[in-house]
Amino acid sequence: MKISSGRPAARLTLVGLAVAALVAGAGALVVHTTVASAASAGVEDEGANCAVPALPDAGSLPTSAKLPDPFKKLDGSRITTKSDWTCQRELIKKLSEKFGYGEKPAKPQSVTGTVSRTSITVNVSNAGKSSSFSASVDAPSGNGPFPAVVVLGGFGADTAAIKAAGAAVINYDPYAVGKEGTPRTNKQGAFYSIYGANSPTGLLMAWAWGVSRIIDVLEQSGGTVLRGDATGVTGCSRFGKGAFVIGAFDQRIQLTMPIESGSGGVPIFRGIPGEGAQSLSSAYGEQPWLGDAFGSFTGSPARLPVDTHEMVAMVAPRGLFIMDNPHIVNLGPKSASVAALGGAEVYRALGAGDNITYWSDIQNGTHCANRPEWSAPLQQNIQKYLTKTGNSPGSFHISSKAAGNLAEWRDWTTPTLSGSTSSPSTSISPSTSPSTSTSASTSPSTSTSPSTSPSTSTSPSRSPSTSTSGGCTATASVNQWTGGFVATIRVTAGASGISGWTVVGALPSGATITSAWNANRSGDSGAVQFTNVQYNGAVPAGQYTEFGFQGTGTGTGLTTGCTAR
Repeated sequence: MKISSGRPAARLTLVGLAVAALVAGAGALVVHTTVASAASAGVEDEGANCAVPALPDAGSLPTSAKLPDPFKKLDGSRITTKSDWTCQRELIKKLSEKFGYGEKPAKPQSVTGTVSRTSITVNVSNAGKSSSFSASVDAPSGNGPFPAVVVLGGFGADTAAIKAAGAAVINYDPYAVGKEGTPRTNKQGAFYSIYGANSPTGLLMAWAWGVSRIIDVLEQSGGTVLRGDATGVTGCSRFGKGAFVIGAFDQRIQLTMPIESGSGGVPIFRGIPGEGAQSLSSAYGEQPWLGDAFGSFTGSPARLPVDTHEMVAMVAPRGLFIMDNPHIVNLGPKSASVAALGGAEVYRALGAGDNITYWSDIQNGTHCANRPEWSAPLQQNIQKYLTKTGNSPGSFHISSKAAGNLAEWRDWTTPTLSGSTSSPSTSISPSTSPSTSTSASTSPSTSTSPSTSPSTSTSPSRSPSTSTSGGCTATASVNQWTGGFVATIRVTAGASGISGWTVVGALPSGATITSAWNANRSGDSGAVQFTNVQYNGAVPAGQYTEFGFQGTGTGTGLTTGCTAR
């Protein structure tokens, strides 16, 4: 049993039986709720009506070590407006289904069920076939209606903290919908009873289909107990893989919270072989989590026309809180941080940079343990996206034990998209970049309490030092915490476009650079020179590109100067 696959099989079986027992016990208490008008106007697949071009065949795919450009259409052009994202996301969805996870069918012909404070029942029929499954509910005190977080298999974010934040817990047994321990030619569970035991769709997508049917029932129930317009999802290990896919493939889910998902989850497929995480062939063979078609890519992920940074992007602009473990290489945390950073570029382009959080800067290395570092951001995310009682900005806290460098994996830049995109969950601040505090140590620099984030500064502020010379401007923003900082430098072209740039940064006394991205550098302290890399030297008139670096000491007071080449 690979560590990224979660708890030992025996314990998972017990959890599944326990959930089933809870459901059976609660079933006798359920009072049928009449199917009424939908409680929300949510749409599972907003791009269902988009005209997606014919997808390439597996045999014609080129090999590219770089991550695919999430802004690039099949014809080679790039999207230019925020409204273009709906159909671009649909393209990514179709590519992910065909080559990664298998197809997620549209809503079946009939979905009915019941909702109470203790349980949910789901009855599905389609094309003459039918199936049913249930989930138990653990609601907070009070009358409701409550937002709810679906917890997969008993392993996810701290359920006590979820309830304390004002949300109910839906205990979902994924094995009732897609059973593990079955061959790919004889898949079992409620999904496969409808779509066939030989369906090429993997378990992760089957689990996603099941949660979507739960949301269907919540919407139909009239929202008297649980709200159909305020649903989150979480899970750890194999169930973290599931939570990630569930959130990406249903736009009604307001908050997605995968934990330590490992290979087949958040980590980029292209990075897994080099990092030494659970191999793709192992993840593919251990259980039929991934779609059958993925089997031809386990030894050649660079042929994939899609990668998991685009799955991260599919969640945008909705809430996403990724929790990871830097202490277990087998989980692929370095590749996960690259996926998060790559997906965050889409969040930023959509003006929703404050809606994504990535947190791997933790002390405890035990797989799927509750972390004190996650307590505050967990409650803040629930309050922001589900109870609508907060508006804390997202942030990045990447442990130096597993810090990936996005610049090594991309040859594309982030466009400035025109128009406006409104988040379905919260108003979006004009400040579009998530605050990034990549810790220089393996543990947070300050103790964490349930109400206080370990980062002492969660949103970057622009340095007053802005220097213009030689056709370009360099502006610095610094995110400082105790003992370290991250600096982001924006290089803006003047009235004429530039073909290359050099930025000289004067670091405060005692500050030392430990890593940099999207730029070449000479020196680590004092006066440091940065030059463009191959793909970000050309900047059109009035446009900008950005690079960044992490350092120890104090970055406040950093000054910069820019010269175009």
